[in-house]
Amino acid sequence: MAFIKSFIEQETSRRRDFLLASAYGLAGVAAAGAPLGVFAQNKPTVAWSYRDRNNPYWHSVVSGGESFLESVGMKKSDLVHLLNGGSSEKSLADIKALLAKTNGNAAIACDANDAPNCRPVVESVKKAGGYVSTIWNKPDDLHPWDFGDNWVSHMTWSDEGPSEQTARILFNAMGGKGAFVGVGGIAANNPAIERRNGMMKALKDFPNIELLDYQPADWATQKANQVMQGFLTRFGNKITGVFCANDSMAYGVLEALKAEGRKLPVVAYDGNAEATDLVIKGDLLATCFTNPYWGGGVTAALAYHAAVGTFKPSSEPREHREFYGPTILVTQKDAAEFKKKYITGTPTYDWKDFWGPSRGQIKYAGKA
Repeated sequence: MAFIKSFIEQETSRRRDFLLASAYGLAGVAAAGAPLGVFAQNKPTVAWSYRDRNNPYWHSVVSGGESFLESVGMKKSDLVHLLNGGSSEKSLADIKALLAKTNGNAAIACDANDAPNCRPVVESVKKAGGYVSTIWNKPDDLHPWDFGDNWVSHMTWSDEGPSEQTARILFNAMGGKGAFVGVGGIAANNPAIERRNGMMKALKDFPNIELLDYQPADWATQKANQVMQGFLTRFGNKITGVFCANDSMAYGVLEALKAEGRKLPVVAYDGNAEATDLVIKGDLLATCFTNPYWGGGVTAALAYHAAVGTFKPSSEPREHREFYGPTILVTQKDAAEFKKKYITGTPTYDWKDFWGPSRGQIKYAGKA
């Protein structure tokens, strides 16, 4: 697991670089992601607003976005990277700056970082006349069809069910008894909330298992490593299992366990290449794949094609405006085959087939 130690070191370096880059504002970010000449073209500037490309999940998302650009005759380097480092304030500021630079001639793919930030993002895009497609985070009462064509679509993943499945795998591996700890994402993130809810739902069926503590680690490997070290100090050998809300945090957890000479059942989420290898080796019990490559490509494609007039979002049914992306549970028995299909060989996608792999319209609690 040498890559985990390297991953933690990269996160430390990335945080330092992010703080330095933030001082330069959008100009510095745009220069890193695309030449400024792109802003002067008639085609919309295509941008991805996201957290961190050093994270394998987001690297896959943005790689999908780059693949889409190539499908319309552009270059990978034409994609503008709006890196927010987990800051909702920077996410919004960078999007506003991009809209100002392009006079609204922009097609933006975006994870708003947390649910409250989605509203000011989409309001800013609509006001400027740009187009945005979002993933993961938005309030339940905020919908693309309330913004005409400018908020093209929102995609999320139904995380509660898959997280319940991974939690059950963990609890069964613990023999239906003992005590575990949980490491979660950013508290206001929709996926962080749903993944914890799924875990708690599974726990109801295991009365002999105790949840010792559940702490956020903001989706970050280094912070998860610190959180797990704290758990080990507080609870010691009482811990007999670990639930992680994503793969990157699981890497930090595994490194903390290794430092203490302990091997415990651990489950994760995202289906990254590194996590899949850990499942094959038996270091992780399970992960859950959300096909971030397809998600990243189709989100950029939807925003772009709406901007150039290929289709009119407001003419589409609601299941094309808000929809679930695909999920695949990955366990040791099927991890090798999964890796062959989705990681070693990346499937080829038709980026105009916007809703092919999707799983239907988003449903909200208490509503049919």
